[in-house]
Amino acid sequence: MAGLREIQNRIKSIQDTRKITNAMYMISSTKMRKAKQDLENTEPYFYTLQSMMARLLRHLPDVSHIYFEDEASEDAKMENTDKKKIGLLVVTGDKGLAGAYNHNVLKLAQEYLDDQENEIELFVVGELGRQYFMGQHIPIQENFQYTAQNPTFSRARWIAEILLGKFLSGELDEIDVIFTRMENSMTSNAEVRRMLPLQRPPMPKIPIDVRQEEFRTVPDDKSVADSIVPNYITGFIYCALVESFCSEQNARMQAMESATNNADELLHDLGIMYNRARQAAITQEITEVCSGARAQKKKTT
Repeated sequence: MAGLREIQNRIKSIQDTRKITNAMYMISSTKMRKAKQDLENTEPYFYTLQSMMARLLRHLPDVSHIYFEDEASEDAKMENTDKKKIGLLVVTGDKGLAGAYNHNVLKLAQEYLDDQENEIELFVVGELGRQYFMGQHIPIQENFQYTAQNPTFSRARWIAEILLGKFLSGELDEIDVIFTRMENSMTSNAEVRRMLPLQRPPMPKIPIDVRQEEFRTVPDDKSVADSIVPNYITGFIYCALVESFCSEQNARMQAMESATNNADELLHDLGIMYNRARQAAITQEITEVCSGARAQKKKTT
């Protein structure tokens, strides 16, 4: 059995660690509430943009635009070159101690890179993502620092301008994003989503007797797409940053709560062990005193 001093040191060490994990849990819960509020404020705007993009693509099936997926142009690109140039935006965190949050994102990104035969340009949000790809000797085109812990619309617009500039100049043929989407307060999933070019939805079969809505673009189709799509991409990136931040804080809350509970269990077990060792030491002292007294009594007689 371990000595009293050793058990006391272990108890003090675990108590200090428990204070840290409990404080981190409280900090993450505060950040989580703020991030959830930001997400709730963002979702109506983002969903409205998504609905408008779906309407635009549905009502303008024959419009050719660089932002819209065109099967003919895709086939021509595949004939001219065997590889497409894909820009991949990976959203990770700046800090660890968040369970499997960063691991899931980086694992999905590594699987994406391994499966792709195309040329990939990496755009990374988060310090842990930068460290991982640098450790794997994978070149990074752009690293957006100080964004994972402070997702704002201005930072999302800055990222969107860089990606759109490369897409419009022809440096990139496709833009994908890997981020963590928050399903609910307990579940978050890392996923890959394409941002550009926008995929046209399948044309639904509309009965003849159903009146269709009138859809006009002013001044013309191209101008409307040039105005809406950049805002849609900015909103998409901002929503991805906020959802990832929410997921990170949620994962850190769960990890710190689990660590605190484990510390409580360890303290309980060590308390029992300490009491047993203390009782054993007291019993031994009593036995030694009784033995000494008995020996002294025999000596006097």
